[in-house]
Amino acid sequence: MSASYVIDPPPQATLAVAGSDKLFPVRRIWCVGRNYIEHIREMGNDEREPPFFFAKPADAVAPDGSTVPYPPLTKDMHHEVELVVALKGGGRNIKTEDALELVWGYGVGIDLTRRDLQIASRKIQRPWEIGKAFDASAPCGALKPASEIGHPSKGRITLSCNGTLRQDGDLDQMIWNVPEVISKLSESVALAPGDIIMTGTPAGVAATVPGATLECTVEGVGTLTVTIGKPLA
Repeated sequence: MSASYVIDPPPQATLAVAGSDKLFPVRRIWCVGRNYIEHIREMGNDEREPPFFFAKPADAVAPDGSTVPYPPLTKDMHHEVELVVALKGGGRNIKTEDALELVWGYGVGIDLTRRDLQIASRKIQRPWEIGKAFDASAPCGALKPASEIGHPSKGRITLSCNGTLRQDGDLDQMIWNVPEVISKLSESVALAPGDIIMTGTPAGVAATVPGATLECTVEGVGTLTVTIGKPLA
């Protein structure tokens, strides 16, 4: 017997798969904070502290080629290019040596951040989802299966704004690598198929404005291009 709802259920959030008409269903979006040491330094934080985790809603994803509206309540939205990990399995207390068996594939994403709201919340010790978890705050390019590209542990990761290179790092600069991130996150929550993990950003984060075009690459993984649109009326 099929379920009956009092309102229509929301559509399933999905990511494209490169070279396929099939889609990857998104269950949850997890993000790693402070996972590249140069970004920790540019933000003025203690580089000895371990990375930590926060979340975005699944429907915050926006596809490659899309126009992302400039969000309300901010005058300082920043870009943060990241390697995205898409899971086909899950569990609790996953061992590091078993973690990569749970990965379906990889993509390129941007953690868009209302930096002024994030910093204001942090100063008064309030949660800073308001700075991170807004509409279309997680653009993501098409995923590529690990069965085709393997598990990248090094490779250039970049973001250009209107043709000017702003972020330029390497995956091997991660403080915690992908298996360690998966293992550590599974100590806090039960991971499951459909979860995606944004693994942190290299140095060079900066403000972006309506009309800007952001072009991102992760070597061996893919590309992502989005345009920042006008604020919604």
